[in-house]
Amino acid sequence: MVNLMAGSARRRPKNMKDNQAELQRALQEWRVTTSLPPRFQERVWKRIERAEVPGISLAETLRTWLAAWFAQPAFAVAYVTILLVAGLALGFKQSQDKTAKWDRQLEARYVQSIDPYQRASD
Repeated sequence: MVNLMAGSARRRPKNMKDNQAELQRALQEWRVTTSLPPRFQERVWKRIERAEVPGISLAETLRTWLAAWFAQPAFAVAYVTILLVAGLALGFKQSQDKTAKWDRQLEARYVQSIDPYQRASD
């Protein structure tokens, strides 16, 4: 096996072309002297067959997209503002619905208190 560091300690390349040339020379001289484990290729092909092709799921795509958008402060502030306004609007709407229901119940109780034989019109 060739020691790649031995040559670099002796002589330092001056530019990128020298680096590439020295790397090419070292790769051409490099010889593997150890043998592969038994049935190595068979195990490699079995792992390739078992490996799933990584498909990008919708959830992962959405998570990646949201992470990229939330990294921008302006979008994060706008998103939080929209959520707060929507939450307040829905809360107000729900309170109005409950108030209207409560008013109908009070009205029915009042009518029954005046005329106990009167049935509520629900």
